[in-house]
Amino acid sequence: MPKVSIICGSASDEEIAKKAWNVLEMYQITYEFRVLSAHRDPDLLDAYIKNADADVFICIAGLAAALPGVVASKTKKPVIGVPVSGKLMGGLDALLSIVQMPKGVPVACVGVDNGENAAHLAARILGITAPQ
Repeated sequence: MPKVSIICGSASDEEIAKKAWNVLEMYQITYEFRVLSAHRDPDLLDAYIKNADADVFICIAGLAAALPGVVASKTKKPVIGVPVSGKLMGGLDALLSIVQMPKGVPVACVGVDNGENAAHLAARILGITAPQ
């Protein structure tokens, strides 16, 4: 059973996901990776969230960055959003979309393109320290 689920809204975000899974592997935390868009695959995303065994979700998204908020609206498990840099606004649009969630739908947010910190935060949520 994976402890962490990494979800990208687009296959083009996989490089950011790799940053996260490299850190999770250092901690020896099991994970799974999926590409599921909140806009293009809403039914598949909904089914995945409902059936996921993971304890923490890391959601990586750019532009409107709806993915972390959608996931947080469908689970009580912790969700960490990773905004992805873009050509026009450098990821500020994604960052603001992730941090400006309504009350009752919390999403933790790390820096733009910072998949590493998302994985470190997931480890802390899980109470796992780095191997010596």
